[in-house]
Amino acid sequence: MAHLWVRSEPRAHEERVGVTPQGAAKLIGAGFRVTVEDSSQRILPIAAYAAVGCEIAPEFSWVDAPDDAIVFGLKELPDDGTPLRHRHVMFGHAYKGQPTGQVLLDRFKAGGGILYDLEYLTDTNGRRVAAFGYWAGYAGAAVALMCWIAQQRGGIAGPVRAYPSAAHLLADLQQDLVALGTQRPSALIIGALGRVGTGAADLCQAMGVPTTKWDMAETTSGGPFPEVLTHDIFLNCILARPGTPVFVPASAKVAERRLCVIGDIACDPDSDFSPIKVYDRTTTWDAPALRVNDAPALDVTAIDNLPSMLPAESSEDFAEQLLPHLMTLNAMDANTWARAYQWFARAVD
Repeated sequence: MAHLWVRSEPRAHEERVGVTPQGAAKLIGAGFRVTVEDSSQRILPIAAYAAVGCEIAPEFSWVDAPDDAIVFGLKELPDDGTPLRHRHVMFGHAYKGQPTGQVLLDRFKAGGGILYDLEYLTDTNGRRVAAFGYWAGYAGAAVALMCWIAQQRGGIAGPVRAYPSAAHLLADLQQDLVALGTQRPSALIIGALGRVGTGAADLCQAMGVPTTKWDMAETTSGGPFPEVLTHDIFLNCILARPGTPVFVPASAKVAERRLCVIGDIACDPDSDFSPIKVYDRTTTWDAPALRVNDAPALDVTAIDNLPSMLPAESSEDFAEQLLPHLMTLNAMDANTWARAYQWFARAVD
C-alpha cells in the first residue's frame, strides 16, 4: 500500500494542512502507511495525528523519507536547488511560464522525481477536485477591504494575521467599518460564480458592501472593461491562463477612475497571462498592499496563501474534498492522478 508522508510547511504564516487527523485515520484504516512531520506552526496538533496511528517524523525530514514515499504538502519547498527524487503532491505553480516554476521543474528532472500539482488534479470536465478557492476569496475580499479602510484613514494597510475563525475576522472588520460611519465602498467581482468569487461575494455581503458580480457572460467581449474603473474595489477571481482578457491595463494607474484597491485573489503576477497589468509581484502578510500610484492612490493586494488567514476552516474544507482522491493513491496511473501526471510530463519533456 502507498506511504503518504505529510510534510511540514517551511513558509512563514502557513498553518494549513491538507490531511486532518480524521482523514489520516481513514487512510490508515484502508491500509495506508501515513507519516506526519511535526510542525512548529500547523493549526492542527501533532498529538491528534499520533492518536489515530500516524507515524510521527521530525520537522522537514521528508528529504530522508523512503524512496517510495509520496510527499504531500501545500506550498513551496525550500528554495535550495537540491534535486527532487520523490513523488510530490503540492501546489507547484510551474506550468504557466513562471520563472520559479521552471526552477522547480529542473529540480525534478535532476532528481528523477514527479510533481502531481494539486491545481491540475481535475475531474473529467477539467474541474479541480479540491481547492481552497472559497476561503481564498473570503480572505482576499477581507484584505482588500482592509486596504480600503486604511486609505480612508490616510494610510496604507499594515500587517495581516491569521484568525481563529471567520467570525473573529468579521468582528474585526465590522469594528473598523463602524468607526468610519455609514460609508461603504463599492466592489466588482470578476469570476463571481466560481468558488473564489463566491467566497469574496459572501464576505462583501457580510460587510454590507454593494457588489457587482460578473462572470464569463460579462467578459466574453474580451475588453476593455471601463466598468472596473467605476468601482472602489476590484476583486479578480479568475485564474491566469491563455485567453484570459486583460481586466486592468497598465494605463489604469493614471486613468480617471474611482478604483482605488485591486484584490488580485487569483494572484499570478509573473504569468504572461495575468489579467492585471499594473503590478508585477505578490504582496506579503507584513506588507499586504503595494501602492502602484499615489495621486489618486491605487493599491494592489495579492497574497498567495490567503486561505491560511483562516487555517482551521480552510484546512478542514480542503481536506474533506481531497480525501476521496488520496484514497486512490495506489492507482496513480488512473483518473485524476494520471491527468496531473500528464501536465508534469509535458512540462519536463
